Amino acid sequence: MFSVLIVCTAFITIATFLPYWRHPHWLIRGLDYPRLQIACLAMVLLLTQLLFGDLQTVSAWALIALTSFCIAWQLWWVLPYTRLWPKETISTIHRAPERQISILTANVLTPNRQAEKLLDLVEQNQPDILVTLESDEWWEDRLNKLEPTMPYSIKCPLDNLYGMHVFSRLPLSETEIEFLVEDSVPSMHALVTLRSGDEVRVHFIHPAPPSPTENTESSERDAELIVVGRSVADSEQAVIVTGDLNDVAWSVTTRLFRKLSGLLDPRIGRGMFNTFHVSFPFLRWPLDHLFHSDHFTVTDIRRLPSIGSDHFPLFTCLTLNEQKRHQQSGIDTDQEDEAWASEKAAAENVNKHDVPQPGE
Repeated sequence: MFSVLIVCTAFITIATFLPYWRHPHWLIRGLDYPRLQIACLAMVLLLTQLLFGDLQTVSAWALIALTSFCIAWQLWWVLPYTRLWPKETISTIHRAPERQISILTANVLTPNRQAEKLLDLVEQNQPDILVTLESDEWWEDRLNKLEPTMPYSIKCPLDNLYGMHVFSRLPLSETEIEFLVEDSVPSMHALVTLRSGDEVRVHFIHPAPPSPTENTESSERDAELIVVGRSVADSEQAVIVTGDLNDVAWSVTTRLFRKLSGLLDPRIGRGMFNTFHVSFPFLRWPLDHLFHSDHFTVTDIRRLPSIGSDHFPLFTCLTLNEQKRHQQSGIDTDQEDEAWASEKAAAENVNKHDVPQPGE
């Protein structure tokens, strides 16, 4: 029995600390995802150690201590995305509809043919902006039904799982479609004019994930997040970055993006809002994101019902409130972060100047 406990403890320990090694291989970066699941397994292991281990020996207590540390380490990453943590972004108190912006982000899954479910959600929630990922020409034909009420759009239909569409009730200007890192992976950039006349810089992104079937390393994804993050960090404008980042909210790379950009995460202190995978409740992670500058407070954030995709849609409503800027802040970068970011961007030969800067 003791040998089994040793093997299980070794497995939990490796799974816990291997992501600390910043190697970009998909197998290592993939261990960023199931931190909560690994913590749960470690709790079961800890209970087993207490019930069946020989508590008279130092070696048994060493296993217990190591497992306890693994639990604490994993929870350190995920607890900010629970109601146990202080909110990073202030909740809106006084609603000002003319200064609000609501965004519905939906990875539709290209082969999915349940477009009416998404259209129904748009009708029910009335977002100012709809962003779709993995949308091809078939999806574009169905989404064009939105044009009478959402007349502003950016369209990039692709059949490679990286098509993207934006439909907006609010005016869009300085719109650009860029392929920042990979020739087949677009991003969209624009200036949105609110009903109040205020302007917001928006970036819609969907970098490719590290996986055995696509990019074996996370380098391309990480480089895109880094250059977008550095680009918006220089802006005094109100900024929103949203999309399917193919990365969990608590990973070292998304955390690096938050440090570089200075943007806030409205989920911190409110919940995980896991959007993937629809079919596996125990294996769900927050892959669809919205980050914003400190110009905003949070009016609403919700995970919406399934539309037949492997992702749930995410609905977020923010209110422009510059008076609250000094009351909220994100996390700071340091020299080590900057050096790591520069190394990753240089490896993909990209920099922040490749990112469009609408409104600048």
